[in-house]
Amino acid sequence: MPCCDECISTNHSKCTGIKSLAAVVEKQKLEKIKESVEKEIYSILHVLDKMVNNKSINIQTGEQQCENIKKSFHKIREKINKHLDHLEKKLCQETDNLWDQETSTARDFITEIEKKKTNLQKMQEHLLSVTTQSSKLQSFLGLHQIEQQVHQCQQYVEDLENDDRAKEFCIKMTQKNEIKNILQQLGSLESIGEVTVVQTETDLNRESSVRRKAQVESQSNINNMTMSIETKIEINIKKIISDMICLMDGRLIIVERFGKVNLLTSDGKLQKQLPIPGAAYSVTQINQNTIAITYPRETAIKIFNMENETVTKVITLDKACFGLSFSNNSLAVGLNNDEIRIIDLEGNTLKSIQVQSESYLCYLVYCNDRVIYSDYNGKAVYCYDESGKQIWQYKQDLSRPRGLCIDTYGNIIVADYDSNRIIVISKDGQESKVLISKEDGLKDPKCICFKHNESSGFICDYNGSYLAKFNLVVR
Repeated sequence: MPCCDECISTNHSKCTGIKSLAAVVEKQKLEKIKESVEKEIYSILHVLDKMVNNKSINIQTGEQQCENIKKSFHKIREKINKHLDHLEKKLCQETDNLWDQETSTARDFITEIEKKKTNLQKMQEHLLSVTTQSSKLQSFLGLHQIEQQVHQCQQYVEDLENDDRAKEFCIKMTQKNEIKNILQQLGSLESIGEVTVVQTETDLNRESSVRRKAQVESQSNINNMTMSIETKIEINIKKIISDMICLMDGRLIIVERFGKVNLLTSDGKLQKQLPIPGAAYSVTQINQNTIAITYPRETAIKIFNMENETVTKVITLDKACFGLSFSNNSLAVGLNNDEIRIIDLEGNTLKSIQVQSESYLCYLVYCNDRVIYSDYNGKAVYCYDESGKQIWQYKQDLSRPRGLCIDTYGNIIVADYDSNRIIVISKDGQESKVLISKEDGLKDPKCICFKHNESSGFICDYNGSYLAKFNLVVR
């Protein structure tokens, strides 16, 4: 804020080191300020255009997602209806078979009884002729014979009491308990699912270009930085570590080189090994519940849902992939020794950056449309933009730099393995400063990361024996 001499004396009497406004203005190059403002306007317009474009694509994607939800419910109904149709057909067939069997038995039984009735009627007619047209002896013998036959019919009728064919039949269906439970659950079911909106942060990658000289001058961020180790935590993974990140919820992920993916609590305790098959190498977080991991031997990147603990997508590449970083809805992945490829989450190539490195591209950070990576064999750290142009390289005082991360000012924090030091390199790659050294108790540092939106974080050693929690202070 510009302050005139009167304001300084009346409103800023406790502020020290304020220079005269006229003296500051005298040193300013107005044309340069104008160019900076124009650049800032262009930058803001670019961000707004990008936001409009992203939101338009978002609308199209959302429309398709709504259609997919509706189709998914229709598919569920089709499956249910198909199965119910099958059960109905089966039940009807069983009912028809049972009905045919019972009616056939009943009709045969009726025919048998009708024959008995006919015989009895004939006996009745014969009985009349025996008693009126025969001698007494013949009548006696005839009656005796008819009496025997009647006794047989009487026995037949008595036996019918125990004959199942004489019983009335009733065709019923006993409903299974499972059906009752399903009907009860359907009655209490208010919804087959919950439709929600999941919001993912969009990295606008906006870098302000307006940098005016203040009336109170300050030293550079590098010179004002100090880092201290707050505590050391034994983790005893006892495997060579290839990567480490702090998740948004405060937990950590530590990857064993060509091995397992370990999930740790925010205080450094091993929580579990994530159920992902294969030999992992590098990891990055995409959103609250999703991470991506490289698998060099499979030349693939696996997208993993932390909540459901399932691999939701596998992106297959044409080269072995190592370092991985997520920004602006895209992944930057290090391929062999000479290419950093920018891809979308479907695996489509957006940019291909040809770089120089004497090592595998194992450690990289993608941020603000730039990729920064370490070359441990070449003892250097490089910065490239997305067009493939090298912005800067830093080679002073480095001995096998490994893991790296970026602070809120854009400065690069590097774990320099052989020298047992943590070094900060300025955003423009021109300056550096040792933040932690072997004398501070640091040994074999390999990976370093910040906690989400904080100035503290963790350092992990080469063999996964300890975590060092650090605090970074800028005075």
